[in-house]
Amino acid sequence: MRPVVLLKLGGSLITEKDRPDTARPELIARLAGEIARAWPGMKGGLVLGHGSGSFGHAAARALGLYGAGSSDAGRRPPEAVALGAPRVQARAAALHSIVMAALQGAELPVFSVSPGSASIAAATRIGFFHDEPFALALSRSLLPVTYGDVVLDRERGAVIFSTETVLVELAGALLRRGWPVARAIWLGETDGIYDADGRTVSRLSPSDAYELQKAVGGSAATDVTGGMAHRLDAVLSLARLGIRSWIGDGRPADSLFKALVEKQVGGTVVTADA
Repeated sequence: MRPVVLLKLGGSLITEKDRPDTARPELIARLAGEIARAWPGMKGGLVLGHGSGSFGHAAARALGLYGAGSSDAGRRPPEAVALGAPRVQARAAALHSIVMAALQGAELPVFSVSPGSASIAAATRIGFFHDEPFALALSRSLLPVTYGDVVLDRERGAVIFSTETVLVELAGALLRRGWPVARAIWLGETDGIYDADGRTVSRLSPSDAYELQKAVGGSAATDVTGGMAHRLDAVLSLARLGIRSWIGDGRPADSLFKALVEKQVGGTVVTADA
């Protein structure tokens, strides 16, 4: 089993997050090209997830859908939330199609996995997660691609499973299969995690994260899953599983390629628990 790298392309990176339904196609194409350059050396051990940005988040907020575990999730009647779910699902899928087209244009062997078809929520938490499509794709040297999506909830109608939620759950599932997960890369529009004074924290471990969690805020634009604070929770969850992360800015040319070949600079390294 090849060690797996988890990669998230943030919604704020690949879309204009303050302009509904506005992708950044040139940047997406550039990122796809950088993955393609790194792909031969990765021997197929990559899972890619991307955020929904201005496609999914704005629609979700308007219709009362929130991220799994959010205090806002499930505050509307389940029937009303479920009726809004198809519209949010359609917007998330529209961006996913743009990302998939760019990856296919870069001649990558991508395989799409929709969280809405592979997961069920229960009282806004994960009730069921089917990881086998990811594992089978990886075993065939394919590149599984997933994204933040609407998931039906047994009790609350529907919730949003963020890409962070999906990747953390997937990491645990792969480890239980005996499949090594080497590291995670998180690309957005910030040079890592900032402290209360706006400075990048170059290195972070679970033992000293408490103060940072108080300082980190949410997203500057509409985000129903919690923004950077949610990402910090995700990387700390991975750290407790023994998986290190790097959080960085995906806007500069070659930033993703350098991260994939472990030559990145700047950003925040989140070390794994021993």
